[in-house]
Order: sequence, then structure tokens, then C-alpha cells
Amino acid sequence: MEIKTGYLYHIKDEYFDVVNDDNLMQNHERGKKRPTYFTIKDKNVLWFIPISSKVDKYQKIIDKKIEKYGFCNTIQIEKIFNEDAAILFQNAFPTLEKYIDHVHTIDGKPAKVPKKLEKKILTNFKNLMKLHNRGIKVFFTDIDKLKEKMLKG
Repeated sequence: MEIKTGYLYHIKDEYFDVVNDDNLMQNHERGKKRPTYFTIKDKNVLWFIPISSKVDKYQKIIDKKIEKYGFCNTIQIEKIFNEDAAILFQNAFPTLEKYIDHVHTIDGKPAKVPKKLEKKILTNFKNLMKLHNRGIKVFFTDIDKLKEKMLKG
């Protein structure tokens, strides 16, 4: 399977067993593979950004962050395939192709976000990575530790 930036994928349970990180979102919800992940193909790893349908829950978090900081760049609410969805940058993590379970499909076709939204997600993720590299905590999990674990095999 060729993995491409901008498509949505699901991850294998095996990944969570390997990394053993309680800060990651759970992979199952009521027997379904959840969440769906927006994927960024990087040099050595894939970055998975969870997409959630629990918009009301995350809108409240966004509102609190805006009230406290004046902005929120760790969660975005966007239309994805005609449905409001929360893009959870704060829950992003690195993985490898071998841990991808399957591509998310809609009407039997691989799900890819529109180019304009893809660009918006990529820009925000890059900005968050710059903050992270300056020592500002924006991700729930230790992405450096997970990336190292992925690259070691």
C-alpha cells in the first residue's frame, strides 16, 4: 500500500502495544476502528493526527483555550467530507507504515481531504513542530521518544 500525505488511515492495535503510551488516544470505540488519522508522510516516519467526530466536546476545549490564551492552534474544527470534525493536533504522534491497518474509504474510494484543507493542516502542524523544537509543550505524548522508538525498529 502506498501511503500518501492528506489521506486518512486507521492504525493497527499492535502499534499501541509496541509504544505502550497512556497519553495516546485509544484505538477502539464501541467496536469500531477509531479514530481516523490524517497522515503526513515525512522522511523516516508517518505523522498521524487524529480526526474526531466529537465536535461539541472539542469546541468547548477550544473556547477555553481561546479565553485563556487568545487563540487555539492545537485543535481545529473543519468540514471533512461534509461533516464537522475536530482535528486533534495535540494528539499527533509518529508511526511507521507497517502499523497502518487500512486506508479510510468513502463509497469504496480512499478518503483524501481537499487540497486547501490539507495545506491548512500541514501549515499548522509545521508551526506546532517549530514550537515543539523550541521546547514548548504542544503535544500530549513525548513525540521525540516515540519517533526514536519507531526508528530503532
